[in-house]
Amino acid sequence: MSKIRAVVVDPNVQGRLVLRDVDAPTPAANEATIRVAAISLNRGEVKRSTTAEAGWHPGWDLAGTVETPAADGSGFGKGTRVVGLLRSGAWAELVAVPTHSLAELPPSVSFAQAATLPVAGLTAYHALLKGGLLLARPVLVTGASGGVGNFAIQLARLSGAQVIAHIRTPEYESFVKNAGADSVVIGEELSPASKYGPYHLIVESVGGKTLGTALGLLAENGVTVLLGVSGGAEVTFDAQRFFATGGASLYGLILFHELQRESAAIGLTRLVNLVAAGKLHPHIDLEASWIEVADVAQKLLDRSFPGKAILHIAD
Repeated sequence: MSKIRAVVVDPNVQGRLVLRDVDAPTPAANEATIRVAAISLNRGEVKRSTTAEAGWHPGWDLAGTVETPAADGSGFGKGTRVVGLLRSGAWAELVAVPTHSLAELPPSVSFAQAATLPVAGLTAYHALLKGGLLLARPVLVTGASGGVGNFAIQLARLSGAQVIAHIRTPEYESFVKNAGADSVVIGEELSPASKYGPYHLIVESVGGKTLGTALGLLAENGVTVLLGVSGGAEVTFDAQRFFATGGASLYGLILFHELQRESAAIGLTRLVNLVAAGKLHPHIDLEASWIEVADVAQKLLDRSFPGKAILHIAD
């Protein structure tokens, strides 16, 4: 096969995302080729597609079946159902994925469920790792109605934490409670969350004033893990209160940096096993064919739904 279909950026069409014929991948020795069945959309890759150059191939999350095993003998055999991720180009019929970025799927985990896990699930997983032992400790999740926030709430609850969710509007209160939040703080201001603190760990994705407030809510040796700035990149905070807390820290988390320390396969295996055991529940709000990628991407940017969007790749 010399050509496959893939999602590419075309600035000359509405929505900028279209299906085009592209060259089939040529895998490296440590890469398996995967016949993709389902993909997941994340805000980061979708936002980049709005300004990316013509011909760029977006896509991080994928789930599918091994078509050609890696030449070096690593990874899984032909026909194995897997989930994985790439730095770009995952939204295609056939992709080449390093075997250290793949995990095998248990029979009970669907391709759609699996496709939600790579970026959102792994980001939440690595954020919670920064808190160490969470048993009976207060954990605050801001931006809790998003994909990462939903996984962070569930994983923190599974770790035995007391989980507090912060959302901006009341329409998502039941959504975060169903995910496992013990308490919910609603509104633009984060300061009411102080009644449940101080916090051992804060998973923060809003930035701006929210981050400034969060830094003042940490317990001694507590950590705020920053993974987004949807509410603004510039931050003002009480520096004296922050350092006087003692051992408080701010950690900037970029997933692909974390994956240099621990392969994606490790975290993905843990996540899919939790899904198989019925302990972790991916929340999928929208499923469609990948021919609707531009429309679904716009709905994601417009925050038309809180959960994950899955696109199915048809032959």
